[in-house]
Amino acid sequence: MINTRGGCLPRTLVVVGTGPRGISVIEAMAARLAGSDPEQPLRIYAVDDTEVGAGRVWRTDQDDWYTMNTVAGQITMYSGVPDGGPWRPGAGPALDEWARGTEGEKDLGPDDYASRRTYGRYLKSVFHTVRQNLPAHVELIALNRRVTGLERRPVGGWLVELDQAPFLVAADQVLLATGHPVNSPDAFEQRMRDFAESRDGVHYLHGDSAADMPLGTRTIPAGTTVAVKGLGLSFYDVMLALTVGRGGEFKRNDEGRLEYLPSGQEPRIVAGSRSSLPIPARGVNQKAPDHTYQPVFLTRQAIEAAKARQKRANGHEQLSFARHVLPLILQELEHVYQKTHRETGGTGQLPPLDLEKLARPFTGEGFASPAAFHARLLEVMREDLRQAYLGNARGPLKAALDVLRDTRAVVREATDFGGLLPASHDTEFVRDFLPGNALLSAGPPVERVEQLVALVERGTVEIAGPETRFDTCEETGMFTVSSPRVAGSQRRAAVLIDARIPTPDLRRDTSWLTRAMLASGVISEYRRTGPLGDGHPTGGLAITRSPFRVVAADGTVHEDLYALGIPTEHTRWFTQVGSGKPGLNTLFRQDAAAIAEAVLQDVGVRERAA
Repeated sequence: MINTRGGCLPRTLVVVGTGPRGISVIEAMAARLAGSDPEQPLRIYAVDDTEVGAGRVWRTDQDDWYTMNTVAGQITMYSGVPDGGPWRPGAGPALDEWARGTEGEKDLGPDDYASRRTYGRYLKSVFHTVRQNLPAHVELIALNRRVTGLERRPVGGWLVELDQAPFLVAADQVLLATGHPVNSPDAFEQRMRDFAESRDGVHYLHGDSAADMPLGTRTIPAGTTVAVKGLGLSFYDVMLALTVGRGGEFKRNDEGRLEYLPSGQEPRIVAGSRSSLPIPARGVNQKAPDHTYQPVFLTRQAIEAAKARQKRANGHEQLSFARHVLPLILQELEHVYQKTHRETGGTGQLPPLDLEKLARPFTGEGFASPAAFHARLLEVMREDLRQAYLGNARGPLKAALDVLRDTRAVVREATDFGGLLPASHDTEFVRDFLPGNALLSAGPPVERVEQLVALVERGTVEIAGPETRFDTCEETGMFTVSSPRVAGSQRRAAVLIDARIPTPDLRRDTSWLTRAMLASGVISEYRRTGPLGDGHPTGGLAITRSPFRVVAADGTVHEDLYALGIPTEHTRWFTQVGSGKPGLNTLFRQDAAAIAEAVLQDVGVRERAA
């Protein structure tokens, strides 16, 4: 095809969502285009409804107290490390290097934790660097728009519908990298919402990140009792918004312990969860940015051997998580636990690791009063802080728990694309393993747990107790929070905040685009199939293996439509990874490379002769 200037019309890619996954593919393409000679020019539209180059979760106008939970030296969006030349696609800095080399940014050490908005600025700088270094035949266009629909063109490719001008963009290929969903309420959430909406001064906040919730004094006046459901990472965000965000301060006393100095504008926070253990701290980082862990027991070879045994014995390769995978995980953790203990001068053998006890320390315990429970809780949290300060390389416990992070790629070999028997996946993996795994492997910086200890000691935060129940009271017109195992724990609250991260589910996703694509059959839900051919719906987006092409409702594969990241959760596991690691060919980087190469084949990229 020829344009009016006598050249070839450009091939067009639309990237929907410009958080880390979208940016990673654009950067990987740019790195390859720098050494290529495409047969046609290329036009890339980067579309985001919040902030192009940063996305919603990492938007740059959020408050500074919302932080990351990975140290800055282990975060990069570039597919290669700096090489002495200018920063460019394929050779750029990690987050800490970028901050130190960028005017106006606060210095970050490799073991510091950056704020989310700092990471957002880093993402935008990557986007800008990519744009500035594209060859003349490639154009990158930023569109701050909402994508509302995606339809097939009769001549091939797609029509991408936008909520503002230009309203329609014709695309040869499309990448869906839409990130965290906002879901319609489930039965519990709807009941809480209905209760709140029928009463003045009562509020139920849910289904979004703390940065996007109305947590100011207009919704939550000072002195109000606020119930918070969930004690994971988002709980810490809510906690800070309602304390530091209200003018409170944390300071260290003469003994080095953190204390909270209230502003008087805080609400009273009553929080809880099934375990009522706030997510523990990550060990102080003692590992180099390019650290890799080589498993001894939980290896790809061990997973492949288990599949082969299943094939010989049962005629299929699907595994039982409890029988084939979990024992390898436990062996790996115990190996690191005992090895680290010996290498750091420990004598004798430590008692075996008990993941269940670590994740559910109050199992079987009852408490005569909230004060008795808080004494026990603070004991557990202070011991966790002691272990965290020993570090993630020299502290046996945190070194072992880091293995849960370091071996995720191997676990994916067993779980992704229906690798587990459906019943095993739903019960042994999702129900029994993942909650404890998330609790023990994805914690916040040590400082966050110290801050929570200070708030509990001050009385600003109260943890209700194990098996926390959240309900409503028609008589008082308020929410209630209680623990059946803590006598006298019931509290009334005018505001209930659900601080759990929404689980991706196509059927509940409120996005116009997702709903339109489901209705038209452009996308389909991944169904896990067992040996008998029985289908199990998952809520995940059906895709092929790498390069992750979308599967339509009629089973056909769209060769020109790709999906990456959180919408594909359940088809793949742990898709919320939001960065690569400097100098390492991580799965995050491999995913981006696979899609970049597939897209560029369509453009006819030819490597230049040396």
